[in-house]
Amino acid sequence: METKELLKKVRKVEIKTKRLSNNIFGGEYHSTFKGRGMTFSEVRGYEFGDDVRSIDWNVTARYNAPFVKVFEEERELTLMLMVDISGSKFFGTDNDLKKNIATEISATLAFSAIQNNDKVGLILFTDNVEMYIPPAKGRTHILRIIRELIEFKPKSKRTDISAALEFFSNVTSKKSIAFLLSDFISKDYQKALSIASKKHDLTGIRIYDKFEEEIPNLGLIPMIDQETDKVEFIDTGSKDVRKNFKINSLKMRDEFESTFKRNGSGTINCRTDQSYVKLLLGYFKNRG
Repeated sequence: METKELLKKVRKVEIKTKRLSNNIFGGEYHSTFKGRGMTFSEVRGYEFGDDVRSIDWNVTARYNAPFVKVFEEERELTLMLMVDISGSKFFGTDNDLKKNIATEISATLAFSAIQNNDKVGLILFTDNVEMYIPPAKGRTHILRIIRELIEFKPKSKRTDISAALEFFSNVTSKKSIAFLLSDFISKDYQKALSIASKKHDLTGIRIYDKFEEEIPNLGLIPMIDQETDKVEFIDTGSKDVRKNFKINSLKMRDEFESTFKRNGSGTINCRTDQSYVKLLLGYFKNRG
């Protein structure tokens, strides 16, 4: 991709997602993800309704009038984005590619984080960790993250979610807010998820296309596995084929939800033709 075209795409994503974070998500993000604790700020005169436990007895005795301690939330947190960039992210039929939705969601979360003075880091993964950007602050840093989400070319097309989770657990020592964005067409990540969720505030965002849940009757058609490039002819005219396809896809969705729930982690199911804005906002409000 040429530099001019890339900058244009980055700017387009920035304008859309920054507006969302400023107008909608900034406050919700702040109220949903709390700081590490409270830090002393100042003392002020006692007012009716103040908790008597907050009285500063030393200052009160000195001035012969009641004073209370004022504390502020120790706000700074770290947001880590783990984004699946395997071959299946290039699928999309109705509204947009899964890759583009993942980019916009990631950018919205990132701008919401820096608006609250939090650091943001990025892990791009396939069946290996393809890129790691350590957490940092600032608009320039977020624009770099968006740029990599748009143009990065992975070496592999396959998926291994556990590899990303294990890397995240190893490089992140302090408790972080983490969002894992994938279609979750992957198995055997339960152990790595269990380890990561014990320490971090983890949310899985499953991004999928409607035709990945229910295949239409198109007759005999070739289907390409975007992660292996394997071509297989499927008779979509068969009711049994369509039924089994739907059963398997719903089973995969249920496995995703139950695995995260079992480990105390949140989930969001986002279809490419749905509004991720409403889904994120609803998730924040339910958690806040």
